[in-house]
Amino acid sequence: MTDPSTPLPPLPSRTAADAAQDAEAVAPGLAGVDDTGVARLDGDVDEIGRGFLSALFDVSFTRFITRRLASVFYVVGLVAIGIAFISTFLGGIISGIGSLGWNLGGGIALIVSTLIVVPIVAFFAVVLLRFVIEAGVALVAIAENTERTAQHTRR
Repeated sequence: MTDPSTPLPPLPSRTAADAAQDAEAVAPGLAGVDDTGVARLDGDVDEIGRGFLSALFDVSFTRFITRRLASVFYVVGLVAIGIAFISTFLGGIISGIGSLGWNLGGGIALIVSTLIVVPIVAFFAVVLLRFVIEAGVALVAIAENTERTAQHTRR
């Protein structure tokens, strides 16, 4: 429980949607503001690339690159999971067929377990990949929003 004598922070004077519209009107070069209040990138690829490279070599870590690279990491992770799925699935089926000649029960068990286990593991790998990337992006969004709040509350 909170202490009733502790003052609560003041509520904002306007909604987040209104603030986003105002930010878009002030900075027309931006593609808009997402629901967390962070400006979306827009413009030439050269501008975005220069911003990325300068953020990459920012040794003070005042700018984050996680949000820009999250989709790239997700696609690369999906491709890696897909390659692993296909190779494991085909390897299990081929091994099961190969062992049918000398161990009928073992070959059938290997084929059936490959048909069941490999897709389930691949599904959980995709879910885990998504959770990890979302957690990283959420942490960066929290850090950016906290920094922005701190800048607006300094007097």
